[in-house]
Amino acid sequence: MVERRGLGRGLAALFGESETGRAPGRPGFVIRETPIELLYANPDQPRRVFADSELDELAGSIKQRGVLQPILVRPIPGSGSEYQIVAGERRWRAAQRAGLHLVPIVVRELNDLESLEIALIENIQRTDLGALEEARGYAALIDRFCHSQGAVATIVGKSRSHIANTLRLLRLPQAVRDHLEAGRLSAGHARALIDHEAAEMLAERIVSRGLNVRQAEALARAGPRKGKSAEGTAEPAADADTRSLEHDLSEMLGLEVVIRDKNGAGEVRVRYQSLEQLDDLCRRLTRAPA
Repeated sequence: MVERRGLGRGLAALFGESETGRAPGRPGFVIRETPIELLYANPDQPRRVFADSELDELAGSIKQRGVLQPILVRPIPGSGSEYQIVAGERRWRAAQRAGLHLVPIVVRELNDLESLEIALIENIQRTDLGALEEARGYAALIDRFCHSQGAVATIVGKSRSHIANTLRLLRLPQAVRDHLEAGRLSAGHARALIDHEAAEMLAERIVSRGLNVRQAEALARAGPRKGKSAEGTAEPAADADTRSLEHDLSEMLGLEVVIRDKNGAGEVRVRYQSLEQLDDLCRRLTRAPA
């Protein structure tokens, strides 16, 4: 098994490398070269977008210096000599562009969970993984492998609130997610539109006007968000100050917060989607140890 404690500190241990990059000669950590056509991409790889400009730049470097960091792979059962890439798909793609026939690999026996964890961590630590790609990776760890948000936070070396806030991006409409994935919206822009009734329209307006995040937040506060009151009628739109407070509390807790105020009296609603989220909220409110 991959040691959870080491994952958040880097990938060196996974390759059996020292700080200088030398691989000790011990079983499971032998670097060898293999034909590039025997490697296959992992369909569960969190990264979906590989920019051509970045691949071209990396391919140019590989032509001059070769592949300096070996590609971490695992055997494909029953294939004999074929491997699935665990970490290093960008290097593999760039090596193909550079016309290489052989690439250095390190072979590890890893299960699906370990493979996904390592792929997610490599992308977070080494390159700018897209916010939605990051969210999908966290969701896979939670949904497919029954991890709690707290466990995911420990695995990837992030705070629990960061995990929760990133997962909230998956609630955006597909049209807004398309803007985010294409880089037309930042994660900050997108978070302002979560659960907004007019999210798609506002996203188009933000993109066409080139608004910054603060401007996007102000624009989003002007309209109502999804939801109904206990009586079944649409919730009234809050004023700008209340919306700002809702946003700040939501970011701090990693949960959606709704404030209903009338003449200085009202209620605060915190919406959770699992008992794990409720348990975490109770610990925060009572300041109990995790």
